[in-house]
Amino acid sequence: MPKLKGLTQFIFQWSLSGILLLLTACSDHDASQQVTERLESNRLHLAMLQPPRSGLNPFSDDAFKLSRWSTAETLIKLNPEGEPQPFLATEWTQIDPLTWRFTLREGVQFHNGETLNSEQVVTALTAATQAIPRPRILDGFTLRVRAEGPHQVIVKTQVPDPLLPNRLSSPQLAILASEAYTNTKHVSPVGTGTGPFELTRIEGTRSAHLDRFDGYWGTPAKLAGIDADFVPDGTARAAALRTGDADLVEAIPVSQAALIDDELIHEVPMPRTNTLYLNTRKPPFDNPALRAAAREAIERAQIIKTVYENRADIAEGLLGPALPWAATLRQPIQYPIAEKPAPGTQITLATFTDRAELPEVAVLVAQQLTEAGFTVTQDIREYANIESDALAGRFDAFILSRATVLDSGDPVAYMKSDFSCSGSFNIAQLCDPKVDQALEKAALIPTGSGRKEAIMEAEAAILSTDAAIPMLHERVIQGEQAYLKEAIRDPRERRLINQNTQFVDAKDSL
Repeated sequence: MPKLKGLTQFIFQWSLSGILLLLTACSDHDASQQVTERLESNRLHLAMLQPPRSGLNPFSDDAFKLSRWSTAETLIKLNPEGEPQPFLATEWTQIDPLTWRFTLREGVQFHNGETLNSEQVVTALTAATQAIPRPRILDGFTLRVRAEGPHQVIVKTQVPDPLLPNRLSSPQLAILASEAYTNTKHVSPVGTGTGPFELTRIEGTRSAHLDRFDGYWGTPAKLAGIDADFVPDGTARAAALRTGDADLVEAIPVSQAALIDDELIHEVPMPRTNTLYLNTRKPPFDNPALRAAAREAIERAQIIKTVYENRADIAEGLLGPALPWAATLRQPIQYPIAEKPAPGTQITLATFTDRAELPEVAVLVAQQLTEAGFTVTQDIREYANIESDALAGRFDAFILSRATVLDSGDPVAYMKSDFSCSGSFNIAQLCDPKVDQALEKAALIPTGSGRKEAIMEAEAAILSTDAAIPMLHERVIQGEQAYLKEAIRDPRERRLINQNTQFVDAKDSL
């Protein structure tokens, strides 16, 4: 562009400033208009982190989306302390070490008009036990269910399970109408839940839509509906909050938090650990000494400062500050002695893009491992495209952000899934008799101090293998517009919106 001088340059700059102001004003006007339209329709716009992995099949991790939308419900729910509370079941009794009786809530209607009864529960839980792959909460666990009259079910386990009520609180064991299970290859949650919101439409991996269910057995929802978009890109999710395109946003990246009004973001302490899993089944990390070398190479403080801007906690173990009892009961660990890798020892380090911080973490971890003597190649993809390879053991090292009490509200289920010989999420390919023995011991102890001590013994057994190197405990940042009230900030990531979530004082917030 030619150089402008004097009055001509002044007029050009004034015009350019005016255009920019006009564009900004138009953009703000459009955003304000969109918010006004949503408020008038009373429909919440939600930006979610991950798209469905299996068409919202409730036996997969997609079940947690269904519970966060309050469309699918379980027999039991957990209070903040992880203790079981009534939900679709109003009471339960342990008849003997292997047998439990659950009494069902009466007057519960499914979204398709069917009525909750014992046969519906038998159908749902039996389908879960026969699913391929099985829900993670049922790893290494067998149960049989039968009806006892119209409003009671008997659940029998193969081995004593003091945490059965907690287990039945898992979103992966939600009770859907029998219609949902007619296609054994795909269980459909559309129109088959019992919650205050009915799932009416799924648009692939782009969006889902829910309407208020006026026949809900509890207090009716205050919102008319939910429109959920799946937005894996963290910058785009943050932008949706800033522009007003979304009313509620999952997992704002740390790098974006400083760009958002502090009043709109809320840090939620999570029982979630950012962990480096090492493949124990093949070279080089089938060698405990080289796993120890990798452990000693990790500089946690650098990762937290550089990537998380100090919005995370250094991991001393698998369980973090969200479970305060863990630190007081942590056991001493007998680590293997490290050995410097031979020149040219190559490893493939993998992670996924869905959590915006993980690729940055991978860069730092790769640098730290390189300084320790490894030759590192990185493989970074969307989670849906990398999970199967991770579970098949195709990587030497994998960085995972892992919820540690996701399913039962108790860490044993997570530990068995990730570190037992039969675990279905065993990225480290670990099979260690001492670990299995410690996990079995913890699993049989009733809730209380004895179980917590056994859990920490199991943690020590796992960490002593160096199959998993915990790096940090995350704090997830949730974005909420000022006019949105009663959104749920749940450390377990089971709940997000319920019947009390609502828009208030909207005009003052725009």
